[in-house]
Amino acid sequence: MKNVQKGFTLIELMIVVAIIGILAAVALPAYQSYIKKAAYSEVVSGMASVKTAIGVCYSQTPSLPACDTAAELGIVLPTGMTTGALASVAITATTAAIVATPRAYKGVLASETCTLSPTADATTGTISWQYSGGCLDQGYVKN
Repeated sequence: MKNVQKGFTLIELMIVVAIIGILAAVALPAYQSYIKKAAYSEVVSGMASVKTAIGVCYSQTPSLPACDTAAELGIVLPTGMTTGALASVAITATTAAIVATPRAYKGVLASETCTLSPTADATTGTISWQYSGGCLDQGYVKN
């Protein structure tokens, strides 16, 4: 009588384990990067209201130095709560650049600040924005 094989051989099981190990080695760093980007989105979204206020101010007063404080904009600058990625948002005097500072949170470092700098076009009356700093270096945002 012929003996029929039942189950998997050791080599088949070792191949499956190796494949799972390779997939995990690729997936874990990608997942960690995704978690950082998701956490940093709180910092970027904290800058959005200030960006809008500067745009409105510039359309009414075509001068960036006239739109470089929260009082001139008529807003309260967003700050993070006791938890979360956003620590603070500030506006740079005379340039109206928005500087967001994160706190150490889910892999985001407190030193990875993000600056959103406006460039005014007097002929069209519009503003173009450029990111710089840790947010651009780490790939959290794109220009």
